[in-house]
Amino acid sequence: MTTAPESGVRAIEAAATPTRFARGWHCLGLAERFRDGKPHSIHAFGQKLVVFQGGDGRLNVLDAYCRHMGGDLSQGTVKGNEIACPFHDWRWGGDGRCKQIPYSRRVPLRARTAAWPTLDQDGMLFVWNDPEGRPPREEEALPRIEGALDDEWTDWLWYETVVETNVREVIDNNADMAHFFYVHLTFPTYFKNIFEGHIAAQYMNGKAREDARPRLPEGSPQLIGNSSVAAYYGPSFMTDEITYNYDRMDVRTTLINCHYPIDANSFVLQYGIIVKKQDGLDEEAAMEVAKTQAMYVKRGFEQDVQIWKNKARIDNPLLCEEDGPVYQLRRWYEQFYVDVADIEPEMVERFEYELDTTRPNEVWEKQVQDNLAAKAAAKATEGKAPVA
Repeated sequence: MTTAPESGVRAIEAAATPTRFARGWHCLGLAERFRDGKPHSIHAFGQKLVVFQGGDGRLNVLDAYCRHMGGDLSQGTVKGNEIACPFHDWRWGGDGRCKQIPYSRRVPLRARTAAWPTLDQDGMLFVWNDPEGRPPREEEALPRIEGALDDEWTDWLWYETVVETNVREVIDNNADMAHFFYVHLTFPTYFKNIFEGHIAAQYMNGKAREDARPRLPEGSPQLIGNSSVAAYYGPSFMTDEITYNYDRMDVRTTLINCHYPIDANSFVLQYGIIVKKQDGLDEEAAMEVAKTQAMYVKRGFEQDVQIWKNKARIDNPLLCEEDGPVYQLRRWYEQFYVDVADIEPEMVERFEYELDTTRPNEVWEKQVQDNLAAKAAAKATEGKAPVA
């Protein structure tokens, strides 16, 4: 907790970050990354894991350290459907059972290690974490992504970075209307949240800021606005389906925002983008339009990343009427940090909230017009000699 310097000044409160990691599916990255016949080490959930593809094509995730004498399986070798420890060559299957010990007549009955449930879907590899050790819950299933691995859409453009803070800081954006104007330079003209079950959705329409248009070659399409549906499915996987409206076409994109914790105070943030290719264009031209749009989406998301990497954790945010249901969103998020038996109705019951964007847009429109007037005045005086 930050001490207030004087009476009446609100102090920032921040309790210790939880040592428990969220229940749910966590994306480890593109599945193709792990399909090279080699073991891969992953630091996640406060420990080290090993990911490997067996000869049957299945991707497996085990605790990295061999239960025999602690050898690092991520330094071992894939042999058939098993990962062989580099220390004594004990062979571990994807189900966590030791399958053979080459120098021994038999495998001990208790020779088992932790095997993590996995999901290989839409080109991504997911691992299920549950502090209670329960199998994946059907009611917390992940959605299929329209366009993923489809020839009418681009391949995944995938990026990752490490953020040195707790993963909760990412979630708040789902209910944060005002940051779109200041961080992403767009007007949110419609903004609504619906939280229900394991899904927290954000519905938004926006229009472009005239004072923030990038300089483009003459004749380039002009962005008018966009509409989007961004939804978290569980604690760490968000899909954002965005349609960008230009003066001569619409461009559909999907942004994936996902993360997994390294420890209580750092996480790997990943974001992937696919774009639907434009009808009526040849393959080369369609890909060029799609890649340009993907870079635009990437730049916008990285504006958020810059905020997350530098902000303070705050448990008691001081909110105004137009800030949205931040506390309700955090209450929804709590369900993933308690035992299933302790999930309270208010964490999962349907909650809807539509923000009134009238006042913000009136203020923002004036700010934009003032900025445009200032730019015009500055341009009009360019090259003029100063008055003596």
